[in-house]
Amino acid sequence: MKINISRIDSGEEELTLRYREVTPMVKRILDAVNGENHRLVGRKDDGQVVVDTADILYIESVDDKTFAYTETDVVRVDSTLQGISEALDDVGFFRCSKSMIINVDKVRVLKSLSSNRIDATLENGEHILISRTYASDFRKLLKGGAARE
Repeated sequence: MKINISRIDSGEEELTLRYREVTPMVKRILDAVNGENHRLVGRKDDGQVVVDTADILYIESVDDKTFAYTETDVVRVDSTLQGISEALDDVGFFRCSKSMIINVDKVRVLKSLSSNRIDATLENGEHILISRTYASDFRKLLKGGAARE
């Protein structure tokens, strides 16, 4: 994807997005421009909380319970991992194992491991393993292609 950015000193601001098809990257840009915020509703300390998906590092299923992890909080979400995965597929989240979804925007370092797995280091320093089942789709996603259809 070719990106042209220029700062202007005066006049009206303008944004032009040219694309052949709506890829996940194009969809994310359109959502950002249109101001669409995606949020999850969950529970913490016997009360409901709303979490902006941009703040989520990863979402994990443990013992048939689903949790969303941010830098500072862990929130229990009343939805299945599959349902969340489908809802967040176009906003930068990726199913990296049978029990986990990661926020691709929060990944800072990637390291290839044996058996075709990937070690992803998140902004907070936490390491997440991308299983070999999902690794090739993750590599395609990073190259700008579509993930698993």
